Amino acid sequence: MIDARGLSCPQPVLMVQQEIKRSAPATLTVLVDDQCAVGNIRRFASNQGYTVTVTEDNDEFTLELRK
Repeated sequence: MIDARGLSCPQPVLMVQQEIKRSAPATLTVLVDDQCAVGNIRRFASNQGYTVTVTEDNDEFTLELRK
């Protein structure tokens, strides 16, 4: 799990990139509170072959990445 709440782009995307490069997980959960990060992570993950499910709760977003 990556908790990138409180961070602004591009840091959340860079954290996701590093984790995917490091361990190539089949699933990865990412927590963010920045709408811009949601779109950027979604695009990056899709380009890496992941499907992304996003849920929102009180302006916090949970992204579930699955290969």
